[in-house]
Amino acid sequence: MTDNAVHDIVVVGAGIIGISTALALQAQGRHVQVLDRDDGLKKASEMNAGAFAFTDIVPLATPGIMRKAPKWLLDPLGPLSVPPAYALKIAPWMLRFWRASWPDRYRHSLNAQASLMDASRHALDCQIRETSAEQLFRRDGQLQLYEGEREFRASMDAWHLRKKHGIPFELLETRDAIAAIQPGIDARFTHAGYTPEWMNTCNPASFLKHLSETFLARGGRIEADDVMSVTPGEAFVSLSGRNGETRAANVIVCAGAWSRHLASTVGDSVPLETERGYNTTLADGAFDLRTHLTFGSHGFVVTRINDGIRVGGAVELGGLKLPPNYKRAETLLKKAKSFLPELKTEPGTQWMGFRPSMPDSLPVIDRSPRERRVFYAFGHGHLGLTQAAGTAKLVTELVQGQTPSIDMSAFSARRF
Repeated sequence: MTDNAVHDIVVVGAGIIGISTALALQAQGRHVQVLDRDDGLKKASEMNAGAFAFTDIVPLATPGIMRKAPKWLLDPLGPLSVPPAYALKIAPWMLRFWRASWPDRYRHSLNAQASLMDASRHALDCQIRETSAEQLFRRDGQLQLYEGEREFRASMDAWHLRKKHGIPFELLETRDAIAAIQPGIDARFTHAGYTPEWMNTCNPASFLKHLSETFLARGGRIEADDVMSVTPGEAFVSLSGRNGETRAANVIVCAGAWSRHLASTVGDSVPLETERGYNTTLADGAFDLRTHLTFGSHGFVVTRINDGIRVGGAVELGGLKLPPNYKRAETLLKKAKSFLPELKTEPGTQWMGFRPSMPDSLPVIDRSPRERRVFYAFGHGHLGLTQAAGTAKLVTELVQGQTPSIDMSAFSARRF
C-alpha cells in the first residue's frame, strides 16, 4: 500500500547497522522510519559470533595473499573459498581484491580500518550507556591461538601493528600460560596472543532486539517491506517495495548484502560481494568457555552465546543465490571438537547467513555520488556488529551536515 506522506528519513534495513543508524539520527531529533525485508531468515546481525573485534585492524587483502588463491577453488571446505559455480561471476571483484592487497593500498586500508575501529569503540561505549545495554555484554577477552612457534612468529607483524595502534595485548609462549586463561585446549596449540579488552555481547539477537525496542519506544517506526528500488524525484526520494511506494526526504541504505542492487537503482555502481558465513550453536553446558577463542589459521572462532557455544566463521564468497553448503559448518565443528576435546557437539543448530563484503575490507559510508539525499552504510563484511555504532555516528554526521569525526575518504562510494 502506497504511503503518500513524505517521511523525514527512511532507513532501509533493520540489521545492526540500520537500527544503530536509526537510533543515532533519532537522538538528533530526526523522525525515522525503518523498512526491512520480511523473508523469515535469521539476520547475520542476530546469528553472528557476538564479538566486537576492535583489535582486527588488518584487512583480509594482505600483501601476497593472491599466492594462496588457487587453493580456494581446490578446497571447498577451507577457511576461504570460492565455489566453482561462482568463480567467473566473482572474477572482477577478485581483481579489485588483488589490487587492494598491493602494499600501498593495504597500508591505506589498514590505517583507515584502525581509525574506524577506534571511533566505533568509543561510539559503542556511548550506545551501551545511552540505551542501558550493559547487562547484555561480556568483557572476557580473547585468545588468538597458534599451532607451534613457526605460526606464532609469522603473526608478529600483526601484533606489532596492534601495538602501534595502541591495542593492549599479552603474548603467551607456553601451554601453561594458555591453560591459565582457558583450560581444555589441545596441546598442539603452544602459543597465543591474549587481548584483555576484547568484548562480546551475550547474544547478538538479544542486543539487536534491545536496540530495536529502544528505537520503537522513542517514537520510531519499523515496517516490513522488501524495498526493490530507490528512485530520486524532484520533491522526494521514492522507495518502491512489494507493499507499494514510500516517500522520503532522505534515505539511508543499510541493506547489507542486498545494498548493491539498491545502489544500482540510484545509478551508483559499487563492487559489493557476499560472504556466506556458517556456524553451529550448541546447547547450554557444551563447554566451559572462559574467553573468546580464535583459531586464525583455520578461519573460525568459538564463543559463548548466553550459556551455549557457537562455533563459526570461515569465508565463502558465493553470492546470494547458491544453496548453502552445510558441510562447511560440519567441518568447523569437527575441528572445534579436535581442538577442544571436551566439547559436546550435540545437539546443535546450523545456520548460514550473508555478509556484505568490499574488496578492500572497508565499508561504504558515504553520500551517494548521484543523489545527495541518499546515503550509504554497508559492506562491513564480518565486522558489522563491531563497527555499527561508529558507522551510525558517521552517517548521522553526514546527514546533519557536520564535519565527520574521522577522515572519510577511504569509505567513499567512488573509491573503485
